[in-house]
Amino acid sequence: MLMVTSDLIPGREIDSTLGLVVGNAVRARHLGRDVLASLKNLVGGEIGAYQQLLSESRAQALERMEKQAEDMGADAVVAVRISTSSIANAASEVLAYGTAVKLR
Repeated sequence: MLMVTSDLIPGREIDSTLGLVVGNAVRARHLGRDVLASLKNLVGGEIGAYQQLLSESRAQALERMEKQAEDMGADAVVAVRISTSSIANAASEVLAYGTAVKLR
């Protein structure tokens, strides 16, 4: 399935708009990751464990959005956006959303 951040797909024509599609992933931090992250805060640098957690969450949110679009019979999703937010002290949400379309 085509998924793009633009409103149009070069070389393709949108035949119809099917509607909004969303996918989200809510993940909690892991105690082991928190300990390593705390140590990393002392010396600075990239916190790989959190980077991996957010990367996996983005992939899961996009997969869920794509599944919803497929269930609607879409050929593509345009205007894809990804948002993150903190749900609680130890959890965050990654939300992917866009517009499901049929292509000509």
